Amino acid sequence: MKRLFSDCWIATCDDAGTEHESGWLLVEDGVIAALGSGTEPEADERVDLSGTVVTPGLVNTHHHLYQTLTRARAQQADLFSWLRELYPVWSRIDAEAEYAAARTGLAELALSGCTTVFDHHYVFPRGREGIVEAEVQAAQELGVRIVASRGSMDLGESDGGLPPDELVEEIDAVLAETQRLAAELHEPGPGARVQIAVAPCSPFSVTKRLMTESATLARQLGLVLHTHLAETVEEEAYCMELYGCTPVEYLTDLDWLGPDVWCAHCVHLSVDDTADFAASKTGVGHCPTSNLRLGAGVAPVREYLDAGIRVGLGVDGSASNERGDLLYEVKQALLVARGRGGPAAMTAREALRIGTRGGAAVLGRDDIGSLEPDKRADFAAWRTDALELSGAEDAVAGLVFSAPHRVDRLVVEGHDVVRDGSLVNADEDEIARDQRAQARRFAA
Repeated sequence: MKRLFSDCWIATCDDAGTEHESGWLLVEDGVIAALGSGTEPEADERVDLSGTVVTPGLVNTHHHLYQTLTRARAQQADLFSWLRELYPVWSRIDAEAEYAAARTGLAELALSGCTTVFDHHYVFPRGREGIVEAEVQAAQELGVRIVASRGSMDLGESDGGLPPDELVEEIDAVLAETQRLAAELHEPGPGARVQIAVAPCSPFSVTKRLMTESATLARQLGLVLHTHLAETVEEEAYCMELYGCTPVEYLTDLDWLGPDVWCAHCVHLSVDDTADFAASKTGVGHCPTSNLRLGAGVAPVREYLDAGIRVGLGVDGSASNERGDLLYEVKQALLVARGRGGPAAMTAREALRIGTRGGAAVLGRDDIGSLEPDKRADFAAWRTDALELSGAEDAVAGLVFSAPHRVDRLVVEGHDVVRDGSLVNADEDEIARDQRAQARRFAA
């Protein structure tokens, strides 16, 4: 079946930055068959998108869906204090709570124009099964793509780590469970709806052996690698004390830099670190709102882009952001770049590209992230007739500068996930009710 989406301003985010101010998009079997302006091709269905600007679906490169259960805690804490307060609360997580949390987080993201979500889950209390499967189920029901990680922690408080001992796991169990999930859930190749990543939590919660063996397993299975890195200045001091080197030197020693790796935050990379990331083709998941909320600082993203580093955006967990809105992160990325480097440091279109094409590159996907023939039909349509956009002749810049916005229509693989600003495959009110019921279990 051919669906024609017509009469819209299309920002393709392709290499040339092509835009069609009065354009159309032809979709067949979940793939973009053609796009352009002028004479429209024949189709089985015509969808009128007049009064909208269409962008590629946004790609979230770092999140913790379970944290929707614990918003607005540790309100004035730095990262390490925040973690120490929340780890005991998170130790209560189970598959039922994870399903409710994931539905909430994924629904928020979808309504903000996000079509692909990477979730970094690393909290696996002993005896609780089905946690990753629960979030995958939620994504499949809502209709978005998910890259679900089998995260891990094995360095507990008694051994000098941050997490409580009851949340650490045995290395062999982590690796076996990672292999099982990859065999059962991971979809390789273009158009994958569910993928698995290998993602030990961080240098201060994981041993060298688990980091090394995780990387070996991921490369054997053809999976991507992810971890937190250089989020705070305290982390560098911690690594120096524990390992005698900086966080990036630590990853280098463990063979944890490369084109199959991206790291969240990277707020505090030195000039030499930046060169190492660029040379190794290691990516960065930039989380501006979370970094500001925890007072961690602002990543020098302009310098990363100029060095040729792959950069995508992440909302991070809803306990350090409180809002799972990826379009808002596009705006935040623009603003913090200008806060560091002045008004010419980043354009609205560059910020949008980081949130779309950049995120796809970080996840190792070349089938999404831009609107081009033969790429998957993942896109967002945004109304331009809202009050906050009135008077903006440049619809693309206006969209970014005045964010956040609720998406009007979200399409994944050619199928509607959001229509007229509402979820197609789920009831928003029911998701919120279930979420509130589960969140009460985690109340202090």
